Amino acid sequence: MNTRVIPILLALLAAVAVMVTLLWPGYQSAPPASPAFARTLADPAHGREALQPLPPVPVLSPEKVALGERLFFDKRLSKDNSIACASCHDFTRGGSDRLPVSIGVDGKHGPINAPTVFNAALNFVQFWDGRAASLEEQAAGPVHNPLEMASNWAEVLPKLRSDAGYRDAFQRLYPQQGMRGETIVDAIATYERTLITTNSRFDRFLQGEATALSALEQNGYQRFLDYGCASCHQGALLGGNMYQRFGVMGDYFAGRSPNGADLGRFNVTGRTEDRHVFKVPGLRNVAVTGPYFHDASASSLEEAVIIMGRYQLGRDLSGADVASISAFLRTLTGEWQGRLLE
Repeated sequence: MNTRVIPILLALLAAVAVMVTLLWPGYQSAPPASPAFARTLADPAHGREALQPLPPVPVLSPEKVALGERLFFDKRLSKDNSIACASCHDFTRGGSDRLPVSIGVDGKHGPINAPTVFNAALNFVQFWDGRAASLEEQAAGPVHNPLEMASNWAEVLPKLRSDAGYRDAFQRLYPQQGMRGETIVDAIATYERTLITTNSRFDRFLQGEATALSALEQNGYQRFLDYGCASCHQGALLGGNMYQRFGVMGDYFAGRSPNGADLGRFNVTGRTEDRHVFKVPGLRNVAVTGPYFHDASASSLEEAVIIMGRYQLGRDLSGADVASISAFLRTLTGEWQGRLLE
């Protein structure tokens, strides 16, 4: 056989396999999880390549973490001293603000839904469009954004330097650089790296506690794997480590006039193929961080699951599927400082 034909045949066979998976009637609703399946999922060796427990909170300089925490809650980073990082990343609201878009200085509205700050250190890039390569770069963005803090370092630094506590801390922790924009965001990013929400029921399940998930939640986990959700929502964060188009199996933006935020990664690269491409959001604490998607178009977790099934998987999920997958996603809620997020 001509060797150039072999790759074509393999591609055709793969396509047939996908079609069989999608069209086979018995696959539309996965069977209930059996006790054997539950034991397999609870085996610590299971699924390590796809889904993993969150790592422990890293041990970092306590003084630098404390400085970053103070800065995170300091409204003097904004032009009129009204907005802090914590204003849009509220720890009592899952590390987000639970608004369709955030409200900045002078009541100005941002263009996009704010993601949670919890576990953000595990993202491979920051922001929906991935325009920030690090937490430090991300932390500087809102300070200068006219729709958020609407300020700049030239305005912020004199305010912070008037504070003796800040002067002493920066002199001690950054003796060479002192207080400047780079050291401010370094301290904030250091603090944010400690915002890991450990001890979710799903993590305990992955670590071998078979009873941490109910039968319904285990069914949802099975469907999550069987339907291919973990092909994008993977790793310890269940996402946050790749880009993907919103609308792989259907045109999510059909019938509407996309705004700038809808363009996603295109706004960074200018490449046509990056239109409507976004960083895949992590699903940790997803039950307490609605509304969902970059445009906040889904108000409930169940609605978000339906939309993802339709536009990312190409299937209309049954009511049983939606209920069980949503139940599984609620097990991803973790703890912060010993308390379950609400």
